[in-house]
Amino acid sequence: MEQYEFFKLFHDLSIEDYSLLTKNLKSRNFKKGDLITAPGQIQKELFFVKSGVQMSCFETQRNTHVIAFTYSPNLCAIPDSFSFQRPSSYYLSCLTDSEMEYLSYDDLQTLFDQSHQIERLFRKMTEAVLAGVLTRHVELHSLKMEERYKKFCQRSPHLLQLVPHKYIASYLGIDPTNFSKLYNNVKF
Repeated sequence: MEQYEFFKLFHDLSIEDYSLLTKNLKSRNFKKGDLITAPGQIQKELFFVKSGVQMSCFETQRNTHVIAFTYSPNLCAIPDSFSFQRPSSYYLSCLTDSEMEYLSYDDLQTLFDQSHQIERLFRKMTEAVLAGVLTRHVELHSLKMEERYKKFCQRSPHLLQLVPHKYIASYLGIDPTNFSKLYNNVKF
């Protein structure tokens, strides 16, 4: 999906505002395993995923706890670190080679001052992220593991081939052994 069409899913952005937004984008490539942001770092850029898969997570003594996956055409960041310019509590890393475009926090704030339409676009995109987080929270606490697995497969089936299954299991709150059984036995 073209980036402009993706933005229009959230807000009817004019071509002029889209051009204003995209003329400031810079490109960056990451390799599989590269860290974008580590705990304690401030996320200074907002990324627009062109290709690849990224993961945000935190570590405890025993486990990696996956918060989210990002992929094209979505945005990629640690939202609270970027929005409030405070140190991250999480890792943001690349699970595959990734190509992204980005804007700095300061450049985005300048764009907000220049265009209320761009500001409205990002507000609506932020609202969609919040709604998605709340939906996921409800699913984790109300659905059985097979139902969570099926919903994931409906939303992001391509990740089953791109992401190590232990990370998907963590994201879904499922033991890796049970995830393996679901993967091998449940058709969606």
